[in-house]
Amino acid sequence: MKKRWIQVAIAAVVIVLLIPVGQIAYDATFNKSSGSVASVSPVTDEEALATFAGGCFWCMEPPFDGVEGVMEVYSGYTGGQEEYPAYEDVASGNTDHVEAVQVRFDPDRIAYEDLLQIFWRQIDPTDADGQFVDRGHQYSTAIFYHNGEQRDLAEASKRDLEESGRFNEPVITPVLEAEAFYKAEEYHQKFYQENPVRYQAYRAASGRDSFLDEYWGDERNYEPTSYDPADSKYAVDYTDEELEEMLMPIQYEVTQLDGTEPAYRNAYWDHYEDGIYVDVVSGEPLFSSRDQYDSETGWPSFTQPIDEHYILEEEDRKLLVVRTEIRSRYGDSHLGHVFEDGPEPTGLRYCMNSAALRFIPLEDMEEEGYEDYIDEVTSS
Repeated sequence: MKKRWIQVAIAAVVIVLLIPVGQIAYDATFNKSSGSVASVSPVTDEEALATFAGGCFWCMEPPFDGVEGVMEVYSGYTGGQEEYPAYEDVASGNTDHVEAVQVRFDPDRIAYEDLLQIFWRQIDPTDADGQFVDRGHQYSTAIFYHNGEQRDLAEASKRDLEESGRFNEPVITPVLEAEAFYKAEEYHQKFYQENPVRYQAYRAASGRDSFLDEYWGDERNYEPTSYDPADSKYAVDYTDEELEEMLMPIQYEVTQLDGTEPAYRNAYWDHYEDGIYVDVVSGEPLFSSRDQYDSETGWPSFTQPIDEHYILEEEDRKLLVVRTEIRSRYGDSHLGHVFEDGPEPTGLRYCMNSAALRFIPLEDMEEEGYEDYIDEVTSS
């Protein structure tokens, strides 16, 4: 316990230096809240909700985002009596709310038990007074169940974790009935994507990852057992020899060896025909011409992906600065990097390699099986 508090204290000092005064100071300075928005819309018969509190909601979105069967993840506030709370009130402890994420998922594609396993691997379930560098009830953990089945599964999962002996102290994360959930202000949604550098600096100094590595080790990255990624129509299983044969040398260098093609000497840096760009290896839909713009860098650039499920972000330390690498989920192709110097509406620049992409013109999208994405090309 003493060691943990020493680590928390050190992390707090580092965060103060990195971001200048942490979450509250940043948001209060640059994004003064006007209050949360209405609770999320009711789910359909094919969807379900799961709600988890795990401390800073910035850190709780990425583990669920992009998981097969997860349709959407929002950051928000729950567990308190106040209606439409503002971030400053929750973060300062002036309400009974906790920061939480709400997960909309398809139970036919991923089981609630799998979501619980993902949740446990993000938190310190023995800490009743907050999470890592963030202290106070507003950063405490909880599982909020939406029906009796979820309650029973959550309690059984908690009991199994306690009996596993993984932690030296009791597992105290409560299992509570779900209450009104208020979606947090827009600047908090997908913070890890919208502000990757700031997010990574905060997370690295928070102490969360070192704790999870210590207690989970090789088991930290949970693979859902209720869904086999090989079932995806974009799943590939090429050998290295097959990839070398099917790809042009520059395509192989970029996608398989994490290379970078020459600026201004590639296929799509100034290409603006209507259509979509897919992974050259797997065919996963990646970017729409609607979101392409001239970044004056010599590489094709986009403000956002066409479907976030097919995009994976990884920390890249190959150069002197930390960058965010972009890879395809099923092809595992190196695509490029994302930066925070893009135009509105996202402020992001997905700087891609043409060699990692295949372009499908709008008129060919239906024939090639991408009809579901036509609106992403034609809508303004």
